[in-house]
Amino acid sequence: MELNQILHMNKGDGKTSYSQNSQVQGKILSVAKPIIHEAVLEILSSYNIESMGIADLGCSSGPNTLLPISYIMDAIHAKRSSLGLQLSPSSTTEFRVYLNDLFSNDFNAIFMSLPAFYNNLKQEKGPEFGSVFVSAVPGSFHGRLFPAKTLHFVHSSCSIHWLSRVPPALSNTPAEAAGSALNKGKIYISKTSPQCVLDAYSLQFHEDFSSFLKSRAEEVVGGGRMVLSLIGRPSSDPTTRESCDQWELLAHALMTLVTEGLIEEGKVDVFNIPYYAPCAQELKLEVQKEGSFVMDRVEGFEIDRDAGGGESDDMVASGQRMAKSIRVVAESMLEYHFGKDIMDHLFRKYAELLRDHLSKFRTNYTSLVISVIRKQ
Repeated sequence: MELNQILHMNKGDGKTSYSQNSQVQGKILSVAKPIIHEAVLEILSSYNIESMGIADLGCSSGPNTLLPISYIMDAIHAKRSSLGLQLSPSSTTEFRVYLNDLFSNDFNAIFMSLPAFYNNLKQEKGPEFGSVFVSAVPGSFHGRLFPAKTLHFVHSSCSIHWLSRVPPALSNTPAEAAGSALNKGKIYISKTSPQCVLDAYSLQFHEDFSSFLKSRAEEVVGGGRMVLSLIGRPSSDPTTRESCDQWELLAHALMTLVTEGLIEEGKVDVFNIPYYAPCAQELKLEVQKEGSFVMDRVEGFEIDRDAGGGESDDMVASGQRMAKSIRVVAESMLEYHFGKDIMDHLFRKYAELLRDHLSKFRTNYTSLVISVIRKQ
């Protein structure tokens, strides 16, 4: 089965749902808010737009889904207010808002939240603000999603680090990999991974990001903008502890289940996470290489991996929260490969390993936020 039919954030509103465990993603959105505002204001100063096309790519579902749209509407409303614009209903801009994610995303949950969103928008901005039309566009953002030249602003947060597939060089069955697994006992890049594993991940990311840029180049109008936030890394070395330890510890938890006889070692050897955390220079080079966009800015922010915690030093609770934050994004793939029955046990082990790790190290995510402009 194709990855885009498997990968999704955990649905619903339960204890292990994405909705209840997406505080890190919320923090990343909040640090990008000023950059989103700036990009939207630049668009408004360049165009007299009657119908503005806005897309949020990798929207997921839950409390963060409509936040970027709210940020955009806030920026537009603030701009109009500062200019003292009094608009009649006949002169207001229409906003076409497209929410995109893979086919298995919980779009129904988003639809159920729209009435409250529309009501809040009307109360805060007034009926003369303009009509907002929200629709869903399922599919992979690694290819075309929209008609040509229909978008003015594209946003994506916590999505572009997900690859379109596991690097082909690492994709084989347990039987094929017997005695020849390239990334044996690991599920991502690590200090012990051979160079060919690093190269395979890097190549796949660059292919995917190039395809993303090429597709958006067809869809975004000249002078349109994109703000993209993703998990990255602070250095050119992809094997640093900050870049790898969350997946290293999850691999350790899986191998613990191997020793307990609950899963086969061969299945671990061929499971690799379709994820890559690039450095800023990789993003810059790919934007330059593709050629349709100009890099406006790129910034890095440190985000606490236990974004749901307070000032407490309770490592047990912190480890559990961090384990849930990974479970809600990776469980669909793990469950498909290893089966549903081991998930609770696996993530209990993972939480214990995180607890022990936190007693020695306190690492953050690096969020990279880039703003790019479509060439005229």
